[in-house]
Amino acid sequence: GDDNSGRKVITFSCCRMPPSHQLNHTRLLEYLKYTLDQYVENDYTVVYFHYGLKSLNKPSLKWLQTAYKEFDRKYVSKIFGLLFWFYSVLLSMIFKSLLTISFSFPRYKKNLKALYVVHPTNFIKILWNIFKPLISHKFGKKITYLNYLSDLREHLKYDQLNIPQEVIRHDENLRGKQKGKLPLVVKVPPPRPPLPTQQFGVSLQYIKDKNKGELIPPVMKETVSYLKRKGLQVEGLFRRSASIQTIKDVQKLYNQGKSVNFDDYHDIHIPAVILKTFLRELPQPLLTFECYDHILGITSVESSLRVSRCKQIIQGLPEHNYIVLKYLICFLHMVSQESIYNRMTASSLACVFGLNLIWPSKGTASLSALVPLNLFTELLIDFYKNIFNSRTVPGE
Repeated sequence: GDDNSGRKVITFSCCRMPPSHQLNHTRLLEYLKYTLDQYVENDYTVVYFHYGLKSLNKPSLKWLQTAYKEFDRKYVSKIFGLLFWFYSVLLSMIFKSLLTISFSFPRYKKNLKALYVVHPTNFIKILWNIFKPLISHKFGKKITYLNYLSDLREHLKYDQLNIPQEVIRHDENLRGKQKGKLPLVVKVPPPRPPLPTQQFGVSLQYIKDKNKGELIPPVMKETVSYLKRKGLQVEGLFRRSASIQTIKDVQKLYNQGKSVNFDDYHDIHIPAVILKTFLRELPQPLLTFECYDHILGITSVESSLRVSRCKQIIQGLPEHNYIVLKYLICFLHMVSQESIYNRMTASSLACVFGLNLIWPSKGTASLSALVPLNLFTELLIDFYKNIFNSRTVPGE
């Protein structure tokens, strides 16, 4: 899922850790490295569900030491540093691991923008208070303790999270134990009709009807145009996040039909985040729900036939979706052509945009689904001219 700043969210659930004697921890490390490495290169958020960590499923002290020596600094710092920190605290490896993680890996700390510890025990809180002086103030501000699952809603898109049933039941038990307190009743106001100038959270058709038949939504046209002029060679374009409040302010301006001058914000990442946010808040993904299962099947297609299969899937899109997608992918192809400067290859862009272009109609995309979704997006960007050259739409 994503948080409210559009950053990817990585969840770790202790209750899903099997007993230590049943788990090949070396294979676990390889799996984590393979699955998560591409995402922690970008700004990201971690949600750590502490419930379920017991003596039976804690990695041993010996394993932590072996793993730390086995993997190079790059992978340890980016993927396992956080987990090592938690386990180190819990297993009393305080000084060696905590100090190493906190002071030796600036890139890891820079890309991790927020860490939410859900259902922390008093033991964790006490240890954190004791050793907090050893952690940099900047890194310490990234950590937030949340006693209940509902507290996550103000920070990220809660419905996108894949939360284990054990954690949900534990949360319900905690709430049931609140003596003398009535259950919280959250009043949800009735939905308001969108403004005539609304840009975010409404369909492409709605925007077209309210903008004299223009096929490309104004927010897309303005962000893409600005980034073409000033952002193509910016290193890490689309990887970085921006101020949540600033993004909300810009969205409000667009929704009210007011002009937006990105030069006023002095941050090239703001239009980049706005573009991703627009795509993510569409009621239906740009690639449509109907294409989801077809896209998942791309990995089962022979490599030499995948581009043709992508073209076939794209041909089935509604005309309006096709035109907007072509406009976007054309731009992303341009970005990838400048990867020597911006470090954003087609693969990197696919990791950022994959889940902003397509998601399932119910629930969230599983980790296994990320591979075909990102591969499909990468092929669209890499082979843009081949895939989009055979369909011309009136008014395009």
